[in-house]
Order: sequence, then structure tokens, then C-alpha cells
Amino acid sequence: MKITNWAIFFICIFVPFYLIMDFRTGDQKTALALSDQYSATLHTAVQDASQMLNMNVLQEYEAGYQSKKFFFANKERALDTFFRTLYLNFDIVNDPVRQGTLSGYIPAVAVIDYDGYDVYAVDEYRDANGERVFKHMWRPKKPYSYSDNRGNSINFTLDSYVYAYDAYTKAWVEGFREDLAGTTNIPLLDNAADFELMRKSVIVKSIQQDLAYYINKHNEYATRYGIHYTFKLPQISQEQWINSIDDIGIMAFIQGIPIGDQFYNNYALGGGRLVKKTEIKGAVDPATGIKYYYPSTCSYGYREDETFSSEKDAAAAGYFPKGCMNR
Repeated sequence: MKITNWAIFFICIFVPFYLIMDFRTGDQKTALALSDQYSATLHTAVQDASQMLNMNVLQEYEAGYQSKKFFFANKERALDTFFRTLYLNFDIVNDPVRQGTLSGYIPAVAVIDYDGYDVYAVDEYRDANGERVFKHMWRPKKPYSYSDNRGNSINFTLDSYVYAYDAYTKAWVEGFREDLAGTTNIPLLDNAADFELMRKSVIVKSIQQDLAYYINKHNEYATRYGIHYTFKLPQISQEQWINSIDDIGIMAFIQGIPIGDQFYNNYALGGGRLVKKTEIKGAVDPATGIKYYYPSTCSYGYREDETFSSEKDAAAAGYFPKGCMNR
């Protein structure tokens, strides 16, 4: 066979393969660029929305409460800001049809409030004509509820404040766990470590279960509107879940947007207010043997033996306050 025939044979076999691979690479680059763009848009929208959570629903909640985390988040303003930012970045501010299409790829938005959480998801109802209608709406707020085998129940919050029912006395009590310890017949309130583990577990599991339910429920709505994708709660690390319940915040999910032969799926978390606590250090003065506590921003050259989250905890451990002298 002549060399020219071999060349023609090579071209016929490998050039189409090369072109297909080139197109495939181009599609992947486009998909990657779009994915990055969508991720930036989603995170920006969630961050903008989280800032609106700083505005209490009612003015009387602005002050007068002992807890720094007490806040009735303004979920309506947060949600409005979330969608406004999305529409702006997708360039569909004045296009209600495309806005409706985009909302079909948003199975759930959750607002983590001080004493419970709200989920914004598609629900079904009957209109005036008896027709089934699917529409995004807020579901009723759910508390972070726990009950033990003695019939006691506790509604947790994002800190140690609780609303608890003592089954033995048949009475409701409320306050910080540390203040209620030893005053009720609820064992969980008497152990700080067990209480904190249970509090975090209840909050995370409650939010997880509801989000999984509503995101799965979204499949019925999506199918009716021609979205061929199976929506489900993505895998989120336990560390991220724990971090997300440190303060009020918002979680949003976007799934199933087609980009080439792939689908865009992502979620974003945004905190309304990050309360930065200064650690309290406990140390012993080697000259006198006296145990002192002071903010971690202070320095005395002591060997620091313990770290506390509050001055109250340090004092309870037998340490005395010491004035700050920064060096």
C-alpha cells in the first residue's frame, strides 16, 4: 500500500476522533466556566440574603435579651434579597418566565433561626377551581424539639437557652441550662457535655430530615414542568452542618441546571451574624500560686493551663479575674 493511501487511511480514522475529542474538551471548558459562574452567583445571593437576617422581624426584639444569639431572623427580606441577587446575576430581572424556570431548579431554601427553622419549598394546594397547584411557599416554622423516655421535652435554641417541660411537675420552665441545672427533673439539663451534644444533634438532624423530604418532594413538581433530573439532598460534611448552626443563617440549594451534557448542582451556607468570642485563659501565677483568668488578648507570660468560653465558667473553676495588660 502506498504511503499516500496510508495517509488517507490515517486521516479518515483519526481526524473524526480528534474532532470529537476537541469538541468534548470545548464543552467541558464551557461547562466548567458556567459552573464557576453559577457558584459565584449562588454564594453571592446567599451572602446578600444572610445580611438581611440581621434585621429582626419586630423592633421589640432588637434588645433586652441576655443572649447575643437571640434574634428572630427576617426571613422574608432575606428570601427577597436572595432571589433579587440571583435574577440580577442571571440577567433575568425583567423576565418573569425565565425567573419561573430558574425557581424550578431551586428545591429548597432554609433559614436557621434562633429557636427553630423555616423551609421555603414547593407545596401543593387546590385553587378556587379545585385544580392542583404547585408553588414555592414557606412551611410552618419548626422548633428544635427533643423528648426523653420520661416524658420530658426540650425545645433547644442556638445557645444554651431552653424551653422545657418537666413531666414530673407538669410545668414548663425556661432559661439557660446552667441556671436550670439541678432545679428540674430533666437529667439532660444537669450535664453540660451531654446537653451540648444532644442540642447540636437534634438541630442538625431536624434540618437534615426536613430538607431531604422537601428536596425529594420537589421531584414531583419538576417532572410536571419538564425538568428531567432527580433532586436529592447532597452530601454535606458533619463539620459543615455543625458550623452552620453556630448562629442564625440561610442555606440554599440549586440542582439540575443543564450545562452541556452535565448538570450543575451546588449549595451555599450564609451566616447572618458571626459572633466572635474572645477566649478566656486560665493560668497560675508562679510567684503566688493564685489562679487567674483573663482574655486571650492579654499576655502575662504565665503558662496557660485551661481555656474557657466565658468568664463565668472560669470563675466556677476557681480562677480569679485579672486586669488586662497587653504587651
